[in-house]
Amino acid sequence: MQYESTIIQLLQQALDLSQKDISELLDIPPSGKLGDISFPCFKLSKMHKKSPQAIAKELEEAIKIPDDSIVREIKAVGAFLNFFFDISKLTEKTLKQIWNEKEKYGYKENNQKTVIIEFPSPNTNKQLHLGHLRNMALGESTSRIFESQGFNVVRANLLNDRGTHICKSMLAYKKWGNNRDPDKKEDHFVGDFYVLFSKKAKENPQLEEEAQELLKLWEAKDIETIALWEKMTNWANNGFNETFKKFDISFDKIYRESNLWESGKEIILKGLKDKLFYKDEVGNVVVDLGEPLGTKVLLRADGTSVYITQDIFLAKKKFEDFNYSKSIYVIGSEQNYHLQVLFKILKMMNFEFADGCYHLSHGMIFLPEGKMKSREGTVVDADDLITELTDMAKTEILSRREISETEIIDTAEKIAMAALKYYLLKFAASKDFVFNPEESISLYGKTGPYLQYSFVRANRIIQKIDKTPSLEVNFSLFKSPEEISLIKLLKDFPDVLERAAFSYSPHLLAEYAHQLASSFNLFYEKHRVIGEAVEEIQNSRLLLVECFRNVMKNCLYMFGINTVDTM
Repeated sequence: MQYESTIIQLLQQALDLSQKDISELLDIPPSGKLGDISFPCFKLSKMHKKSPQAIAKELEEAIKIPDDSIVREIKAVGAFLNFFFDISKLTEKTLKQIWNEKEKYGYKENNQKTVIIEFPSPNTNKQLHLGHLRNMALGESTSRIFESQGFNVVRANLLNDRGTHICKSMLAYKKWGNNRDPDKKEDHFVGDFYVLFSKKAKENPQLEEEAQELLKLWEAKDIETIALWEKMTNWANNGFNETFKKFDISFDKIYRESNLWESGKEIILKGLKDKLFYKDEVGNVVVDLGEPLGTKVLLRADGTSVYITQDIFLAKKKFEDFNYSKSIYVIGSEQNYHLQVLFKILKMMNFEFADGCYHLSHGMIFLPEGKMKSREGTVVDADDLITELTDMAKTEILSRREISETEIIDTAEKIAMAALKYYLLKFAASKDFVFNPEESISLYGKTGPYLQYSFVRANRIIQKIDKTPSLEVNFSLFKSPEEISLIKLLKDFPDVLERAAFSYSPHLLAEYAHQLASSFNLFYEKHRVIGEAVEEIQNSRLLLVECFRNVMKNCLYMFGINTVDTM
């Protein structure tokens, strides 16, 4: 937390505890009336055989506040020792730090450690849907947040371009595609054949066996099968890349299952030879992981691989490529068991990187009518949703003012993406929720456009006023509750950013950004900047507006949201 070191130094006057021990106990009180930082004395009570209330009172009397300290008062309240900041000094330190660091406020120095974040890892047999968009929002936001903490972040995308599911699309095209070229966005074209296969398989279950036979031909490198696979995979990837560009994400490394499965099989067969794995009664290579994970097939009896086959090799390959300290898998909660199995096997095989693997599991997104099902064609298509939100944004903009065609397209697209990304990030990753397009695009409430609107308001003040913000202000003039509340929130940004990183929780930053926007909008409504008669007050408030603008821009960047000039 900001200015934690100051509190630690004061406490060390009276305590024989390390900085780390004190830091772990410090907390933020639930109300500003109880102070800015509190130190609970329950742990000390057990150590010294005194009541926590008595210890808090002793500390209050023992600690001396230096004249130049940012701390104004120390007060024992029950079992807590509460520290109150001098608002004028707090304001000066905070606003100067934001001013000096600007876009890098809250960032840490490079720590030389590498984090590899794998997302969204689509299957190349269908188009991207709303679930993929949530994965992409989480993956990109987590990447940016970790970069702010000094990590070298590698964005990796695994293309799931082999397996029975891929062969289902291929088989449907082979039987009913008439060798035609795409007549729509290419990943949508491929996805139509996956849906078609599912419908036809209900009428003819024999198709499931044919798809499995096609997989065997693919693994045997049958020329005709490989040619069809390459054509359809390229179509799917072309379509994906269009959507990635719309979503403003790119990848440092692309892995393909088709390049991994054979090396994966070698690892499994070595594990079989080393008696880590064994063959079951039908010839599958399996591993017994004990309770509660049970047994897991690693290689089918017919020699074909499964997801876990290449995932084991991929974890090893990523470490060889990037020597990561942390490998984050952004994958839906329906794969929780799969990732638990993977991580357990990596530990069984004594890979040095096993403890650095983390599953950022995310929940499901539902339609009002229920769960999305790719094979039935009832998904919320990613591209269609972006288009729908963009059209809604255009309608909203046109209802407010006249605007050129070029400007409306650019602004509407930015507002639409803000609506989408913030809605996907504002919920805790593990939480399931129903997506509501109308709610997401609103200028009011917990939405991306609301954050953009607060930035536009700040921007408008800076543009309209005939002077440049400056640090040469009277910091003691900030006295109103609205100003103090906004300053304290600005102070907290580095702490929130750090917590969001190390708890893998972009939603903490999303909640903070909404609080910050709400606080600024209240300040905007209660206090004048343009037209303020007292020049000293105007100058101080102008600096506050500029600092808010910098921090909000940082928040928006962490979500992958672009600012707009007008709304």
